[in-house]
Amino acid sequence: MAGFFKKLISGLTKTRDNVVSGLNSIFHGFSKIDDDFYEELEEMLIMGDIGVATTEKIIDDLKAKVRELKIKEPLESKQLLIDSIKEQMNLGENAYEYENRKSVLLVIGVNGVGKTTSIGKIAAGLKAQGKKVILAAADTFRAAAIEQLTEWADRAGVDIIAQHEGSDPGAVIYDAIQASKARNADVLICDTAGRLHNKKNLMDELKKIDRIIEKEYPDAYRENLIVLDGTTGQNALSQLKEFREVADISGIILTKMDGTAKGGIAVAIQSEYGVPVKYIGVGEHIDDLQKFDSDEFVNALFDIKGDTEND
Repeated sequence: MAGFFKKLISGLTKTRDNVVSGLNSIFHGFSKIDDDFYEELEEMLIMGDIGVATTEKIIDDLKAKVRELKIKEPLESKQLLIDSIKEQMNLGENAYEYENRKSVLLVIGVNGVGKTTSIGKIAAGLKAQGKKVILAAADTFRAAAIEQLTEWADRAGVDIIAQHEGSDPGAVIYDAIQASKARNADVLICDTAGRLHNKKNLMDELKKIDRIIEKEYPDAYRENLIVLDGTTGQNALSQLKEFREVADISGIILTKMDGTAKGGIAVAIQSEYGVPVKYIGVGEHIDDLQKFDSDEFVNALFDIKGDTEND
């Protein structure tokens, strides 16, 4: 995990240079806490893609804490700001409950965000915990998606249920459920097509998949995870908003965080939509996708360990 934290620190360098250095100059540059001070902080947070609504929550929270603790010095409020940001990102107790139950994970997201790769990495992580995992290649829209998922299944050492390009995604899911039950699998992870531009078809497809899972595997614990590309900032938010119209999203996989100036999006997403980030990706390697830890993330963002040699 230490290696991952280092990667996170170095991956968030651009965000840090963009935002945190600006915040530091505000904390050091102001001699008192007043409206101008709060306004500058607000501007800087919005610049880091934390988003207007979330920034307002953070600033309101900070103001309340400053009043309550009778803080006068701007620098003394820095830790309070960090704590407020962390509070916006609390995952709750049962974030990874699916690891302890017979589960079906439906993974959705537009093409190019790292969906198939994320599935492969989660499968590898579960396999390493001794879980029996099956992958379902229900993104039958692209032959490349089936091939790529098959490669990841081989790499992770897990089974895959696939048909050919253009086959019915519902039929793939049906077969995968029967295989999961017959082979006593712990977790079934389903790749799905991410065609947001054709929302009606996507909605129908996801509803059909949902019905099949409900009917064939009613006892399974369900997770619907959306994969979002961290480099797209506010665009990722609008994708989440659109996908929420077609599926009940229970968690987020945030990829490509190794080199984005828009790292604040991890805060905005959870705060504005109440959907937790469950995994965060900082590279291509199989162990570069890890469970999201808000404390660790914010510490890396503010480089709290003082680990600047990673820049």
